[in-house]
Amino acid sequence: MAKKKGTTDTDSKEKDSTATSSYSLKDLPGVGDATLKKLKDAGILSIRTLAMYPLRNLTDEVGLGDKTAEKLVKMAQDVEKMGFKSADIIWEKRKSLNKLTTGSQNLDDLIGGGIEPGAVTELFGEYRTGKTQLAHQLCVNVHLPYEQGGLEGNALYIDTEGTFRPERIIQMASAIDIDYTEILKKITIGRAYNSDHQILLVRDAPKIIEEKEIKLVIVDSLIGHFRSEYIGRGTLALRQQTLNSHIHDLLRLSEVYDELAVVFTNQVSSKPDVFYGNPTTHTGGHIVAHGATIRIFLRKGKGEQRVAKVVDAPNLPESDTVFTITEDGIKD
Repeated sequence: MAKKKGTTDTDSKEKDSTATSSYSLKDLPGVGDATLKKLKDAGILSIRTLAMYPLRNLTDEVGLGDKTAEKLVKMAQDVEKMGFKSADIIWEKRKSLNKLTTGSQNLDDLIGGGIEPGAVTELFGEYRTGKTQLAHQLCVNVHLPYEQGGLEGNALYIDTEGTFRPERIIQMASAIDIDYTEILKKITIGRAYNSDHQILLVRDAPKIIEEKEIKLVIVDSLIGHFRSEYIGRGTLALRQQTLNSHIHDLLRLSEVYDELAVVFTNQVSSKPDVFYGNPTTHTGGHIVAHGATIRIFLRKGKGEQRVAKVVDAPNLPESDTVFTITEDGIKD
C-alpha cells in the first residue's frame, strides 16, 4: 500500500500502534455483560488497562477465574501490540513529548523541560519547602495551551492532608490572567481520610480521567496516612507491601493514558545514626525510591528561595537549581 505524501515508516508504525484505540472491552471474545461489569467496577475501562493489569489482581480483586483472567490479558496484550519495539520508535515518540511547565524556567531546565507525562514524579522535602505550592501551580498550568507549557487538560488532586486551598489557585490563576472560576471547575478534588480510602481513590481515578479529560494526577502526600496507621516494626512489611501496590497503581495510570503526568509529594525523616552529611531522607524506603520515575528533593533557601535537586532520573544528571515561591506562584 502506498504511503501518503509526507509520511515515514515511523509514522506508519505509530499509526499501527494507535489503531487499536477503536477497540473496546466488549469487543474482546468472551467478555459478556457480567464480566464487563466486573472489569468496569474495578476501574478497568479500556483494553490497554486490562493488558497491564496483574493476573493476581484480576482473580483476587475482580473475581475472574484463573483461566479467564489469563486469556483476557493475553488477548488485550495482543490487541495493544505489547511486545518488543525498536528504540527508534520510542525515540520518535519522546521527541514529540509535551511537558508541563512548573512556572519556573530554572526548574523546567533542571528536569528536562518540565514535568514529564508518562512518568511518576516525586517531590520530597521538609515542611514549607514548596511541595504543595508546586502541586497547586501544576494544577493551574496544566490548563495552558501547549505553546505556553501546558497540556490543555484538567487536573485530579488527591488531598490526603487537607492542604488543598482554592484561594491559592485563585492567586496563581489571576497572576497569569486566567479566569480562575474556569480553572476551579476543571480541578477535581478527592479528599482521602485514611490509607484505604487513598488507595480506593487512585483505583477509581480512571473513571474521572476519561470523563473529565484529566492530564495531571496529584497525590499530596503519598505517605502521610501510611505513617500514622502502620505503627511499629511489626507492621513494616505489610505497610511496604501495600505501599508498593499503591505506587504501581499510579505507575499504571501514567502508562495507560497518553499525556498523563502523575506527581506525588513525600515527607522526610531524620536518620539519627548519620553524623556526617545530610541526615534527612525521604520516607517510604526503597519501595518509594524505586517506584518514582523522577525524584526531586526540595529544601529551603534564603527568604522565598527554594533549592530543587534531581536525586534520581533515567535521563537527567544529579544537579540542582533555585526557584522562588511568591504570592503569584512558582517563579525564578
